[in-house]
Amino acid sequence: MTLKKYAVQDFFRNPERGFFRLSDDGAMLGFMEPVSIDGQAARMNVCVQALDGSTPTGAIRQLTKETERDIAQYFWKGSDTIIYEKDFKGDENFHVLTVDVKSGTLTDLTPFPGVRASIEDDLEDDPDHILISHNGRNPEVFDVYRANIRSGQLTLVAENPGNIIGWQTDHKGHVRAGIASDGLHTTLLYRDTEADEFQPIITTDFRTSVVPQFFTPDNRAMYALSNRGRNYLALVIIHPDDPDNEEFIFSATGNDLDGAGYSRLRQVLTAAVYQSDKPQYHFFDKISAERHACVSAMLEGYDVTFQSSTRDENKFIVAAYNDRTPGSRHIYDAARNTLDKLADINPVLDEHDMAPVQAISYPSRDGLTIHGYLTLPVGREAKNLPCIINPHGGPWARDGWGFNPETQFLANRGYCVLQMNFRGSTGYGREFWEASFGQWGLAMQDDITDGVQWLVAQGIADPRRIAIYGGSYGGYATLAGITYTPDLYAAAVDYVGVSNLLTFMNTIPPYWKPMLTKMHSMVGNPDTDRERLVATSPALNADRIVTPLFIAQGAHDPRVNKDESDQMVAALQARSVEVEYMVKDNEGHGFHNDENKFEFYERMEAFLAQHLNPSSAE
Repeated sequence: MTLKKYAVQDFFRNPERGFFRLSDDGAMLGFMEPVSIDGQAARMNVCVQALDGSTPTGAIRQLTKETERDIAQYFWKGSDTIIYEKDFKGDENFHVLTVDVKSGTLTDLTPFPGVRASIEDDLEDDPDHILISHNGRNPEVFDVYRANIRSGQLTLVAENPGNIIGWQTDHKGHVRAGIASDGLHTTLLYRDTEADEFQPIITTDFRTSVVPQFFTPDNRAMYALSNRGRNYLALVIIHPDDPDNEEFIFSATGNDLDGAGYSRLRQVLTAAVYQSDKPQYHFFDKISAERHACVSAMLEGYDVTFQSSTRDENKFIVAAYNDRTPGSRHIYDAARNTLDKLADINPVLDEHDMAPVQAISYPSRDGLTIHGYLTLPVGREAKNLPCIINPHGGPWARDGWGFNPETQFLANRGYCVLQMNFRGSTGYGREFWEASFGQWGLAMQDDITDGVQWLVAQGIADPRRIAIYGGSYGGYATLAGITYTPDLYAAAVDYVGVSNLLTFMNTIPPYWKPMLTKMHSMVGNPDTDRERLVATSPALNADRIVTPLFIAQGAHDPRVNKDESDQMVAALQARSVEVEYMVKDNEGHGFHNDENKFEFYERMEAFLAQHLNPSSAE
């Protein structure tokens, strides 16, 4: 069997049309598509089109004219306004903008340089306002404002006293709860009305989570994800007058819950979502369960996710996908029980040419079970393959099942790909998460090394042709891998990765500073743990590195400062170790512009091929 080799662009280009959203009344469809303005590189911009039932009809109108970067996200405000966010060269200082769908009038609600803004509540019942937060008053904290989407006027609703790291509104859009932190302790604050002072109702140390999701229909209590007194996050109701007596609703066996759903129309809890080896749903109401089952039956062979909906909850955007394709998007009309296809997200890639993603697990050297995903190249025997070890970023995140363009690209080039949810990965309970504290470059790295050795012991990987590639924390794990296990890898690719645990924590954005004490507990304190942090900083131990390395970095990265990559490159060049360095001046934490993505993956492909020889069947 000869596998079709697809171009780099086929995996990583933006969709010709995607990110579909329905207006509240269902009369209009919003979507994004790449648009070239005045001959500049095409960027994802928002367009709208009328709907005749579930069929797009008439002229397509382009509402935004962004030329520097793709729009990060957008949504409908009612049926006459689009709200979207944009940052500048990847600095993550997002502005919130509105576009009048009829007139095209653009309003920047947060025209403040160097300020990061986000949307707190779309105020569905208020046609003229949304709630936003921004850190214009104090770079370290976020205040909440009511923004008039027509005039741009901002009215302060909640001023941050300096320790609130999250806000929660009720179903009327009133700011009723907050999460306060001193770094080591977290306090849930509550008030009956916006005229009242916040009162503390629950205080835990940061290892325990009580995370509000939304208020109960009567706005008197809160649904929350909580692991108080348990290992896994469960769905509970917190009653402010008796906060320590949680009302238990649901938990998943062996996994944290990721979130819950709520129907504003019917005022009922709809579903809890979580991940085991695959995404899972637990439905609480019959209507939601039947709709999901009905659409799943229409789209057999695909997982389905309900995305945007009309206000009457009769029409929904539905995503259908699996591990071998980003799939298609449809309009589901629940009243008529019809499904109308809008688009394939990437029709260039034939899913039959893509590789299945299989869930695996292996034991760590100290007895933990490490879960992960193995992707094998199509048409090749699973024996003595060149392999890419791909630890995820975060590190307090996780890899999941689904379509991953990087993984499929590498498999299409003949590599097997191993992704592991090493200790500290989320979704596996508090104990597994806590096992990562103070273990950057130590037990966390051992989990990755144990995965490599498991792959070799299975006979799948050729031990002479193994590379490691990761972004952000995965970039740190890449550098740690070639520093502390220098004989394990034939090549390495570090994408916006941390290299020095001392300098990394000195260059975090100001709005992370309230959490710096927590970071010191979870990673290490430069004052009290300096010896360990020096010992586990690849840039400070670069004399051990012999593996060829390719580093990519965004110049405006606010999370992992460019100096992290600069000092790594300088340390290796001083010893004449092979290092290839790619910096983009219009990017931040990862590359988002198509032309930069294409160049990065083309250079990565050539670099890996040079050192791993994937076409060889040795």
